[in-house]
Amino acid sequence: MDQLHSMRVFVAVAEVGGFAGAARKLNLSPATVTRAVLDLEEHLGASLFTRTTRVVRLTDAGAGYLEDCKQLLGDLEEADGAVASVHGTPRGRVTITAPAMFGNLYIAPVVTDYLSRFPETQAVCLFVDRVVNMDDEAVDVAVRLGELPDSSLQAVRVGTIRRILCASPDYLERRGTPQHPEELAQHTIISATGLTPTTRWHFAEQDEARVYELRPTMMTTTNDAAITAAVSGLGITRLMSYQVREPLRDGRLQTILSAYESGPVPIHVLHRQGRRPTAKVRARLALLIEQLRADPSLT
Repeated sequence: MDQLHSMRVFVAVAEVGGFAGAARKLNLSPATVTRAVLDLEEHLGASLFTRTTRVVRLTDAGAGYLEDCKQLLGDLEEADGAVASVHGTPRGRVTITAPAMFGNLYIAPVVTDYLSRFPETQAVCLFVDRVVNMDDEAVDVAVRLGELPDSSLQAVRVGTIRRILCASPDYLERRGTPQHPEELAQHTIISATGLTPTTRWHFAEQDEARVYELRPTMMTTTNDAAITAAVSGLGITRLMSYQVREPLRDGRLQTILSAYESGPVPIHVLHRQGRRPTAKVRARLALLIEQLRADPSLT
């Protein structure tokens, strides 16, 4: 029995939830997939799956073995990549995560460039608005916005963004431009709750933190909706500078109260400490760091 082959087949069956799906994923015959799993179960002396006519489920033993297999196969891929890195040729799959909109605007172009430069690589992009556990989800590189908690992750600071207030020129012409945060009480407020989950907005005034309680006319869970409402002339919103990069560039939005902004928000590129960076990860890190640091909108 080729145990490594059987382990890869076993992982595929577990991930897709069936033998036929694993056969398609691996470009193998269903009989070959079934035989590989049976050989592995015979070798281990334990059942890895509970099989019915409709469902294939991991047994308790299978669930534990799956995690071990993923770790072992991942370590094997890293070892192969480390040898390949001697020759300077990145190959294999890299998984990267970033906040959804930041990933779409800034990371996707870097990934496209990376894949063009290194045709023997593949990329998995997890652009989601949650903090992804890099170990649990086998992420190689992460881009994080904001201050970092202490962790075992290696971090490189690549730039900053700002929390800004903005409104359309039409709105400011109709309602006037506030000159101080306390004047916001007389304006229509659009609150993106992902950035500011409460109605208490923080500002910096003469190097001191000040908080103003506001009564938003519109509250939305998505930044896109807040941007759309502000561009349409409804009112004033508060977002990260990168999120309104395009409407600020083309004049659909204008920043206000810049003198009262809280401090800049750092951007870091992270990778896992203690795991030997392969050529593919080093290449991705270098390209990300280079291109993010060169972007004038992130300084």
